Amino acid sequence: MSPPNAVVSLLAAALLFLAAQAEDPYRFFTWTVTYGTIYPLGVPQQGILINGQFPGPDIFSVTNDNLIISVFNNLDEPFLISWNGVQNRRNSYEDGVYGTTCPIPPGKNFTYILQMKDQIGSFYYFPSLAFHKAAGGFGGIRILSRPRIPVPFDDPAGDWTLLIGDWYKANHTTLKALLDSGHMLPFPDGILINGRGANGASFAVEQGKTYRLRISNVGLENSLNFRIQGHTMKLVEVEGTHTVQTTFSSLDVHVGQSYSVLVTADQPPRDYYITVSSRFTQTILTTTAILHYTNSNLQVSGPPPGGPTIEIDWSLNQARSIRSNLTASGPRPNPQGSYHYGMINTTRTIRLANSAGLLHNYQRYAVNSVSFVPADTPLKIADYFKIPGVFRVGSISDNPTGGGLYQDTSVLGTDYRAFIEIVFQNDEDILQSWHIDGYQFWVVGMDGGQWSPASRNEYNLRDAVARSTAQVYPRSWTAIYMALDNVGMWNVRSEFWARQYLGQQFYLRVYTTSTSLRDEYPIPKNALLCGRAAGRRTRPL
Repeated sequence: MSPPNAVVSLLAAALLFLAAQAEDPYRFFTWTVTYGTIYPLGVPQQGILINGQFPGPDIFSVTNDNLIISVFNNLDEPFLISWNGVQNRRNSYEDGVYGTTCPIPPGKNFTYILQMKDQIGSFYYFPSLAFHKAAGGFGGIRILSRPRIPVPFDDPAGDWTLLIGDWYKANHTTLKALLDSGHMLPFPDGILINGRGANGASFAVEQGKTYRLRISNVGLENSLNFRIQGHTMKLVEVEGTHTVQTTFSSLDVHVGQSYSVLVTADQPPRDYYITVSSRFTQTILTTTAILHYTNSNLQVSGPPPGGPTIEIDWSLNQARSIRSNLTASGPRPNPQGSYHYGMINTTRTIRLANSAGLLHNYQRYAVNSVSFVPADTPLKIADYFKIPGVFRVGSISDNPTGGGLYQDTSVLGTDYRAFIEIVFQNDEDILQSWHIDGYQFWVVGMDGGQWSPASRNEYNLRDAVARSTAQVYPRSWTAIYMALDNVGMWNVRSEFWARQYLGQQFYLRVYTTSTSLRDEYPIPKNALLCGRAAGRRTRPL
């Protein structure tokens, strides 16, 4: 080899080495999805297990990590996993809902390629198709801060995931059949904590030490109140945002939401109840777990501590008190308060009203009168291949129409880099919980009655919490600000799972004409293709 060629080769090798060193770490997971018999409420039922576990394994990661998750579907029906709160930046193909990703056929596998880009915090994953969520297949996600990025509290002695949620004894197939036949679901049978019924879960603590609890409501419909007998909780993080550290004796966790609290074992040594109960329900469901002091043999005794039941004002005031910590770092070293969202002019206001009604004597739910029906091809894939007739941008209005319910594959078009205001209007007598995939948004206001432009005078334009799931109280409104900085096709849905299944959802198409990788990644090379995209090619391997 001549000297110039040798120099070029060495330089190329050095550049490859530096690129490899600069790349963010990879974490590899292999998951096998199966049915299995579970007994969470004392009766046998069909559960969905991941690697034999119910709930599924926790995902541990660090900001910017690349996650390679190979999922083998051993069920007898198609399956998908979605990542609640993970933004999948520039890559909605990996979002794992039917509007973006072709289902994994029975007996096949698919490898998700995710990056926890510029995120920290507590989230969860869940199965998104059919009514699988009622059978399990969910688990916790935690994204830790990178080394040298300051965190506004000391490292806890322990860090636990608590998945709470209402639960049915009936199999998911039975529940789905009820919905498919036009009926509503009955009231749930109980509440689970980490897949177990009353006193089935236990958490051991050492006297004087502080622990982090990552609480996610992975249930199907009900808001839940979380509390620990004799202890207070310091709220420190909500869905990726470090919060002002407020102390609560109990915390409302609405369906789809995630919170992190710190709990100090500062009480006399004994066992204490961890209690979870339903909110805003005529029948109050309650379950318990155990907080066990390791230096004690005294078991719990007496009834679990009571909590709030139907009080809306109590919950509303608590929600308003949850604010962003402006001086704390997020996923980057700069303070969370360095982005002054309240000083940016919104370019568009979108008002979304949920409703319920009958179509052809079948129960359906809608957003701005449109009850969503899935297309025969995932919308994002149809968009990529420019397949006509799958969906129509603008098939849902910016504002409530006041008309009767009708069905469509509803897609709302928006522009990349716009800064928008969304108002969720709830004229029904039950609480709503809304989630937007691919995004965090600022919850700037919520109140009773009808929203009007004058309601903006009540907005918090300084330190509103940024999150991905927001509640709307009965006969009330909630307003959010959102920077459309993530190109893709993103699901906007009710977290009340029967309502989502029967039409209370739509897709937000955040569009740009740019083809730069800085704005959006191309379709994954390994993407499954189905429907009208079957037989096409993604891109060369």
